[in-house]
Amino acid sequence: MTAAISLPLRIGARTIWRIDRRLVPVSISLDDGLRGAPPVLPSLPREAEGYLIRALPAALLGLLMAARPDLRPFVRQRYQRSYASLEGDFDAYLASFSSKSRSTLKRKLRKLTERSGGMLDIRDCRAPEDVDAFHRDARAVSTKSYQERLLAAGLPDGEETRTEMRDRAARDAMRGWLLFVDGAPISYLYAPAEGDTLIYAHLGYDPAFSEFSPGTVLQLEAMRDLMEEGRFRLFDFTEGDGQHKRQFGTGALECVDLLLLRPTLPNLLIGHALRAFDGAVALAKAVAARTGLERLARSLLR
Repeated sequence: MTAAISLPLRIGARTIWRIDRRLVPVSISLDDGLRGAPPVLPSLPREAEGYLIRALPAALLGLLMAARPDLRPFVRQRYQRSYASLEGDFDAYLASFSSKSRSTLKRKLRKLTERSGGMLDIRDCRAPEDVDAFHRDARAVSTKSYQERLLAAGLPDGEETRTEMRDRAARDAMRGWLLFVDGAPISYLYAPAEGDTLIYAHLGYDPAFSEFSPGTVLQLEAMRDLMEEGRFRLFDFTEGDGQHKRQFGTGALECVDLLLLRPTLPNLLIGHALRAFDGAVALAKAVAARTGLERLARSLLR
C-alpha cells in the first residue's frame, strides 16, 4: 500500500527538515531478519516513487539490490538492532552481564527501592480493562519526558490509541508497565507484540526522578516479569545503538534502512541529497567523538 511518508533530515535528536514522497513501506520483522531470508517486496503501484525498507539485514542488501536493478538504492542509516531472548532464567540472564553492569543495576535498583519506602510499586497492563488507567498514567509521564518533548516519540494520545491497545490486550498481544513513587507514576514502558516477539515501542520517565534511573529500573523489572511469565520468546529493542538497548540486549543484528527509488530526476536528486546530508552528519559525529565534543554537542542539540 502506498503511503505519504516524510523522510526526516536529523541532526542528533532534532529534525530540521522533512521531504515527502509517496512510498511503499516495508518493515522486516525480527524473526525474518534472524532467519536471513530475502524479503519479498509487494508490487510497486504506478503512483509510488519506490520503497522504504526498514530494518533490512545488512547481509541481504546486495541480494535485494541485484533483484531490483530497475530501482536506485539509497541507504538512510546503518545500525545495530538489539534484541533479548526471553526464554531463559532471569538469574542466568542477569549473570550474562558484566560484573560492572550487574553492580550498577543493583545499585540503581536499591537506590530507587529505598526512595520508594522499601518496596517498588510496579503495576502491569495486559487486560483490556487495564488499558484506560494505564494510558492515562503513562500519558501523564510521557508529557514530561524528553522522548515526547524533544523526539516526538511519546505515547500517542487519543481514543484511537486506547482502542488499539484494548484490541491488542484482548488478543494477548501487548504488555505495559508503570512505576509509581508516592502514589504517582514516574515511568512507563509499552510493548506491543508481533507473534511471540514484544517490541520496544514507548518508554519514558519523569525527569524530576532522573537521579534514580527509573527507566532502567523499570526495564529490568519488566525483563524479570517476562522471563518468569514465559509467554514471549524475544524482546525487540528495534533500531538505534543507545546504552539502554546495548545493556539489556543479548544479541544484535546489523541492519539498514533502505530507499529503493524509481530513477526519475526528482528522485535521484532527493536520494543523493539525503545521502550527502546523512554522510555529513555521520562525519561530524565521528569528529566530535574523536575530539571529545560529542557530549557537549548532544546537550546543545537537546
